[in-house]
Amino acid sequence: MTDITQTASEDIPAYLKTLNSSQRDAAVAPDDVPLLIIAGAGTGKTATLAHRVAHLLAQGADPERLLLLTFSRRAADEMTRRVQAIASKISARHARLTSDGFTWAGTFHSIG
Repeated sequence: MTDITQTASEDIPAYLKTLNSSQRDAAVAPDDVPLLIIAGAGTGKTATLAHRVAHLLAQGADPERLLLLTFSRRAADEMTRRVQAIASKISARHARLTSDGFTWAGTFHSIG
């Protein structure tokens, strides 16, 4: 069995190189695998989730079918901003996909 963390550095897309191996594993997990990310403050949860969304977009996911939920408006805005920044590093097309934000991004209360 091949370990994702043993992937050669040159095989890792540039937009994922800022992540550590555990974060990268979560970001590139197959889209049919449920993920539970539990970590303390300042450990990179938001970065991991933003890279996960950007990776899904890079794999052809429709941004209108992605649900991004968090507890505060500030956190939701930050997550959306980060996804847009990462998507712009992937390609101009991906930057355009996220330019209008996400239909289903916000707080639990606002989406609910």
